[in-house]
Amino acid sequence: MAEGPLVNPRAPQYLAGRLLLAMPGMMDQRFDRAVIAMCIHDDQGAFGIGIGEERAGISFHSLLEDVGIDPGLTPDVPVLHGGPVETGRGFVLHSPDWGSEGSIQVDPLCTLSASLDVLRAIAEGRGPSRWLIALGYAGWGPGQLEEELHHHGWHATDGSAAILFDTPRGNRWSATWRAAGVDPAHLATDTGHA
Repeated sequence: MAEGPLVNPRAPQYLAGRLLLAMPGMMDQRFDRAVIAMCIHDDQGAFGIGIGEERAGISFHSLLEDVGIDPGLTPDVPVLHGGPVETGRGFVLHSPDWGSEGSIQVDPLCTLSASLDVLRAIAEGRGPSRWLIALGYAGWGPGQLEEELHHHGWHATDGSAAILFDTPRGNRWSATWRAAGVDPAHLATDTGHA
């Protein structure tokens, strides 16, 4: 007889506030070397924002102009490809020094806002001190992410505001592995089955 509770390997791990890294050899090329800031994960599914890839042809200023907001003196930064779902919907991951109704705390990583209020605040110089903007998101239905974690698609690691805000976009995947104590050059692209 086994001692202690039985553990269901597909039970929700509640990964909000952590970073999800695509494993080498992932079958879905849309997520090659992806780094996903996990914002929501519960029994209903999971929601995260990609922070590792720029969205081609779109800048922050052009996005502001599209929604009728004067960019003012705000720096014109790249917009990130947040994921393959609702690719026209915008999200801001930012420091917790700004928030509005509807903002979600994603401890210890950041705050998530998706309203025009945060864009106006940034453009007017009264928004959060640190921020990233993305279009689209990555989403999973109930149990879907747990299944993908079980089949070697993703690796979850501790979230870090330094990775999110201080690490250059192109280095986030390898920097996150290194922060977890793993040299990404030693990761295998194939998995075996026993």
